[in-house]
Amino acid sequence: MNKLTAAKFIRDRFLYILTGLFITGLGACLMLLEHARNPALMDLSSMYYFIGAAAFFIVLVLTFDYIRTRGYYKQLHEAIERNSELRTGAIAQSAVTVEQELVVRLLDQQNSTYLNKLGTYRRQQELHNHFVMQWVHHMKTPLSVVDLLLQEAMTQQPLSDEEQHELILSLLEETDRMGKGLEMLLHTARLDKFEMDLHLVKVPLHDIVHEVLITHRRLCIRHHINPQIQGEAWPETDKKWIIVVLNQIVSNAIKYSKDKQGMKHLIFHLDHHDTISKLMITDEGSGIAPHDLPRIFDPFFTGENGQVAESTGMGLYLAKQICSRLGHELLVSSELGAGTTFTITFSPHGIHILDKG
Repeated sequence: MNKLTAAKFIRDRFLYILTGLFITGLGACLMLLEHARNPALMDLSSMYYFIGAAAFFIVLVLTFDYIRTRGYYKQLHEAIERNSELRTGAIAQSAVTVEQELVVRLLDQQNSTYLNKLGTYRRQQELHNHFVMQWVHHMKTPLSVVDLLLQEAMTQQPLSDEEQHELILSLLEETDRMGKGLEMLLHTARLDKFEMDLHLVKVPLHDIVHEVLITHRRLCIRHHINPQIQGEAWPETDKKWIIVVLNQIVSNAIKYSKDKQGMKHLIFHLDHHDTISKLMITDEGSGIAPHDLPRIFDPFFTGENGQVAESTGMGLYLAKQICSRLGHELLVSSELGAGTTFTITFSPHGIHILDKG
């Protein structure tokens, strides 16, 4: 049914056939006029020979064209019937005209684009599946801790006020971990539709930092972390997404500072110059090993510190992705055992690269 039959071929070449017949008819008419004007010089038999020769060459050309293009159409129909990845190499060998070669190039480009997008989608799907499985695994830990704390509280004698307070703080810390895990899963899912959930405006960054610190106030007090905000800045960004980034950085700062003894500082230094704003977040935590620094923004990379703190390895990856899509630059510097500094640079030209990342 899909094969190139003679009828289909003639139908596709009908205009050329009609043109050939018109030229042949025009020549025959000119011969008839010449014969009418001077019968002695123009014999009608010559006209018959002309018509016969023209018809023969028309048929010959069509037959030759049919034979040489049959392989090209055959390859196209086989690719359609298989409904699979196009073998453009085989079709290219059968292409005989410039138009057919252009079609083959187009098919090859479309096939390459399709395979690249399919590969990207598969990698994203694998990344998402891996993250969900890892997230479920890590959510078991706070659930187990909550269950253990409740069992101990039920089996022990009436708790003192101090013990009750400690129990409540422990339960709040574990529920906070679960809440942040749920938020990370949600934000990771929304990342695929990032451009549809975006509202860029000029915001007071110092006020946003203050909001983030209020969210983490209880943990800062419990682990003796003293946050300080220095300076002001008004960059152009998306408030809800930059809060996600700041929450992740502050959570990491608390997580890797809480085991240190004594009072620790968490400094937010803001600087606004012309159209460029910078935010530097410096903690006094355990720091990052030099060999781990180049990979901290990779998905699922935990490093030495993350393995101890049961990190999913997705928080900084998510922060980096958000900053990249917002056009902000996120950099990190660290000294092992002394602390870490994250620097976010807000530049006005960055908001025009939202289609990247």
